[in-house]
Amino acid sequence: MNQKANTKSGFVAIIGAPNAGKSTLVNALVGEKVSIVTHKVQTTRFQIRGIAMIENAQLVLVDTPGIFKAKDKDRLGKSMVHAAWTGVDDADAIVHVVDAPAFNRQTHGDGTSQDRLSLEDTERVTAGLALRKRDKTYLALNKIDELEREQLLALIAHFDATGVYQHIFLISALNRDGVQDLVSEIVKEMPEGPYLYPPDQAADIPSRLMAAEITREKLFLRLHDELPYASTVETEKWTRQKNGDIRIDQVIYVKRPSQKPIVLGKNGQTIKDIGAKARHEMQEWLGCKVHLFLFVKVREKWVDDPARYLQSGLEFDV
Repeated sequence: MNQKANTKSGFVAIIGAPNAGKSTLVNALVGEKVSIVTHKVQTTRFQIRGIAMIENAQLVLVDTPGIFKAKDKDRLGKSMVHAAWTGVDDADAIVHVVDAPAFNRQTHGDGTSQDRLSLEDTERVTAGLALRKRDKTYLALNKIDELEREQLLALIAHFDATGVYQHIFLISALNRDGVQDLVSEIVKEMPEGPYLYPPDQAADIPSRLMAAEITREKLFLRLHDELPYASTVETEKWTRQKNGDIRIDQVIYVKRPSQKPIVLGKNGQTIKDIGAKARHEMQEWLGCKVHLFLFVKVREKWVDDPARYLQSGLEFDV
């Protein structure tokens, strides 16, 4: 690969509590969608590597699952948290993304129960980083457009007092406010070396898995609380047809028979809507016509199947 001698490259772990805006930040840095984003917490289930080219540096952004307190019997949850901390331990730099408005609301006693969990999980991340004592650990206070200056100053003082972070940045990942300052600091600290991926590659995720993630996002967005985390999506077949079209066969697995009609909807309308939105995004992503076929099956113990973890790069026993 022809490239300048003074190129830089490295891994940057993007960590934080669930729903802090990690995937939004990764997508903003890469310049295209490589990680699914919903309003639901724990959307990201495994490490997704987005690749951002910034000047002479290639940043491999590891979008990790949200860190939270997984229950003893929550095998998937524990595997997700383990994957997040593994991403931290293997990275050249760490960015801790914090939902600043949620943290602020809870510290002032007027937050929701979800804000309370966000605060607890954020403090759990800070404590974990304190134990690791890593250089190049940055804090990104996200969604700053929702707070006043005095509120931001109080948050900065709070996190600065922990002694964990080398720099604290104020950003809005959605609007890209302050993101350039964060990127410039990361690029400055990246080690010199050859690019790890081709410069035009946006993500390190198999196409079949990315297609499943797209459908899972539409499933989450469409069903909200009816089917929070009791489902998963697998791409069973991927066929390139003679005319250049792609046929994709996917299975949506649910845990209970009562959940199957929720996904199907009356006269199959819900799954048609999910499929239409997923197919449209896949066509934009792949640049060709996609024929998407969705099926719903019940697999009560899919969260205890080692194969489900292996295909997503998660460890089964942690």
